Amino acid sequence: MATLYIGTYTRGAGGIHRLEMDENTGALTNRGLVAECPSPSFLALTPDGKFLFAVNETGDFAGAKTGSVSAYARAADGGLRHLNTVSSHGSYPCHITLAKSGRHALLANYGSGTVAVVPVGRDGALSDACCVIQHEGSSVNKQRQEGPHAHSINLDRNNRFALACDLGADEVIVYRFDSRTGMLSPATAPAARATPGAGPRHLAFHPNGKFVYVINELDSTIAAYGYDAATGALTPIASASTLPSGYAGQTTTAEVAVHPSGKWVYGSNRGHDSLAMFAVNPATGALRHIGHQPTLGKTPRNFAIHPAGKFLVVANQDSNSIITFAVNPRTGVLSETDHRTEVPLPVCVRFAM
Repeated sequence: MATLYIGTYTRGAGGIHRLEMDENTGALTNRGLVAECPSPSFLALTPDGKFLFAVNETGDFAGAKTGSVSAYARAADGGLRHLNTVSSHGSYPCHITLAKSGRHALLANYGSGTVAVVPVGRDGALSDACCVIQHEGSSVNKQRQEGPHAHSINLDRNNRFALACDLGADEVIVYRFDSRTGMLSPATAPAARATPGAGPRHLAFHPNGKFVYVINELDSTIAAYGYDAATGALTPIASASTLPSGYAGQTTTAEVAVHPSGKWVYGSNRGHDSLAMFAVNPATGALRHIGHQPTLGKTPRNFAIHPAGKFLVVANQDSNSIITFAVNPRTGVLSETDHRTEVPLPVCVRFAM
């Protein structure tokens, strides 16, 4: 059985939920709420799986206009024990990444447009941030891009560079990461500018380390980039729409993920309520659209692919549903299963192996 943790938005009581998945069939068993905390909207685990961390997506913590991040120790039965909670040094934190060492957590604060690095002790407890950087800039969408909105931050596989998507500034900012001190500093590679109004949200590295896929929230596209691991530089390859031709409804994107095989890329559409599916050109990294799979629910947010690549599990926020889809091992196309469960306002899915 595989363990999954589900991050949620909370309205009153709620927090992090735990599921179990049959790795042969994809069937889900709901083990219920395992940690109460305010809006744990994005989760991350240390590489050894001993500790779990959640950003608390709020604008008020300990009397300050900031969000927070909480640390938990995992029990043998999958339960969570709260260790501590510290400031995220920015409002409405929405993304968290753990360094390969497990000793630093990198955060993106959407509301304030800041990124921060928080040290992690050997016991899993968090210290106050060792690095906070304020983003600058705006773009053409005056309602959504009036200022910076850091939406995610990810480390490359060598943990040398951190790439931060800023929806408000319309760029992916490249930082050099010092894995010893946890400090971020400007890389020599310039930021990758998105198409004006695109709104970079999340990104995913290809397993070969040579390609990066950025999902743009506002114009519903996935931009493919070549990645230089020596400098952190991103070189545009091509962009692909996540929507069917002619679709004119209101929709935004949420998550992007690369299949463990590196053959396929998936992106979620909120409004169209689907997962867009693409095949990867192994030579160039370009994407070829291979179809859409309805998510059988409303407002799909984050989703996760089982490490073996057989199943994809999606969180439908506004229908309170978690649903398993099967991945065709030859084509990458998703298909429905009978496996689903209910979790209130789910927004993040994380496998803990």
